[in-house]
Amino acid sequence: MAHTTHETRSRAVPRTMSPQPALGRGLVLLMALAAALSCAGNYFAQPLLDLIEGNLHIGVTAAGLIVTAAQAGYALGLILLVPLGDVVDRRRLAVGLFALTAFFLLATAAAPTGPLLIAGTLLTALTSVGAQVVVPFAAALAAPAERGRIVGVVMSGVLLGGLFGRLAAGALSEFGGWRTVYWVNALLMAVMAVLLHKRLPRLPRPGDAAAMSYTGLLRSTLALLRQEPVLRRRAAIGAFSMASYSVQLTALTFLLTRPPFGWNAAAIGLFGLVGVIGVVGMNIGARLSDRGRVQAVSGTAAALLTLAWLPLLAGERSLLWLTVGVILLNIAQQAGLNSSQNVIYALRPEARNRINSAFMTLFFMGGAAGAALASVVWSRAGWSGICLLGGALAAGSLVLWVLERARTASAARPGNGAGSGSGSVSR
Repeated sequence: MAHTTHETRSRAVPRTMSPQPALGRGLVLLMALAAALSCAGNYFAQPLLDLIEGNLHIGVTAAGLIVTAAQAGYALGLILLVPLGDVVDRRRLAVGLFALTAFFLLATAAAPTGPLLIAGTLLTALTSVGAQVVVPFAAALAAPAERGRIVGVVMSGVLLGGLFGRLAAGALSEFGGWRTVYWVNALLMAVMAVLLHKRLPRLPRPGDAAAMSYTGLLRSTLALLRQEPVLRRRAAIGAFSMASYSVQLTALTFLLTRPPFGWNAAAIGLFGLVGVIGVVGMNIGARLSDRGRVQAVSGTAAALLTLAWLPLLAGERSLLWLTVGVILLNIAQQAGLNSSQNVIYALRPEARNRINSAFMTLFFMGGAAGAALASVVWSRAGWSGICLLGGALAAGSLVLWVLERARTASAARPGNGAGSGSGSVSR
């Protein structure tokens, strides 16, 4: 018997939408670049805090709030803006968010004081969720047999935007100070808004979308977590995996600044580019998912995420083992994320933006929790405690995946009400 590529709903989804426009390679790459530029601005401040602190004469605490503002703004955008993609013209929403991000980047670059810089950062991050509008847009345009690969390519832009955003900020600051990267990105975002306006096709809206109020939209987003067990379980898996990944991101800087490494910020930033290998993992996983192996990708990714903490533990005094662990962790994290997105985007095509909003909000909440836990554990138990924490969180994602498979297998047995749940799971 042929197996479906995705977890599908037991009740059929009415196919009332007209055929989607073709999705060419050029448009896919444009959407990936757009996602990269949109996300990059949220990471500019991290390597520039010392320069900003000295230039604006603000304290360490105020400088730290710049990073916090970026995280908080992005979380608010996920909740408040991304769901709008299900009720308004998605092309207009994406273009509008990119244009607003360009404007707020200009305001951030021109900020004369710390509070105004923090406000500009918050607003920039709020509208930078345009990237998370582009991702489900790509999923809507893609044929089901290639949705995993297309989403993987666009999500690669999100990953690379974060990695190269830090690198670009440090490099450009050498030429014109900390504001330079904000000016440059503002120009690029404005150009991208024009290109998206010209290249993105218009997509039909669901028939009932126009009648939904904004408050009803937000309630509907929360209700999806209650109505869709698959979304709820995948969000939990994603939150645990992102928490584990965030533990490594947070503690790695602490490790590399002390003996036997003793690296400076520039060297640490360059080492972070090892994470680019995660793009390979994401795209390999995406192709396997498109061939009906989405669950195998999910399980393998969760297991690899857990095992990666063993070489990371050995990496406390070995750059080789540390590099191996970071590479494995990045491959596992990105492949697991893509497989979960492949699953949830198949649930309700008419609600992809709300589904993405709910999933990504919990995903990044997991990341925030992991970062907070890492700071506490590092101060009390050092790198070995960090590896124990990261491994435990990764194992949590693996356990949740096993429970999901057991639940699905139980529901599929004759006499157990197979087909009465929210969906079956492909192998």
